[in-house]
Amino acid sequence: MSTENEAVDVRCNLLVIRSRQIDQAASFYEALGLHFTKHRHGSGPEHYASETVGHTFEIYPLADNGTPTTETRIGFAVARVDDVFARLVEAGGKSISPPKPSPWGRRAVVCDLDGHRVELTATTLGESER
Repeated sequence: MSTENEAVDVRCNLLVIRSRQIDQAASFYEALGLHFTKHRHGSGPEHYASETVGHTFEIYPLADNGTPTTETRIGFAVARVDDVFARLVEAGGKSISPPKPSPWGRRAVVCDLDGHRVELTATTLGESER
């Protein structure tokens, strides 16, 4: 456990989810604005990776006996919540909470094709007032 005197510089730099249909999952997250390339490390499974400054988001195949990652909630800050929400629903996502103001700014939640809940929040305070 850290103490008040310690300097803490921690950030998430990798998020991996598992999908039964990685091609469709990559298409869904591309509707969000991410760009993916296929990767394979050694003899590991082929998967998708989206790399942005300081962060990698990967989609690995879910094996028949694998543990799903659908209990993981994924959050993205986006410039236009309403537009991104509409694109994700059009890409096959399920609306959980449509865009609306919240204490964290404009916010929406959609389920991806595997059931991961994807939270969208506005990157600017101005959109939270709409």
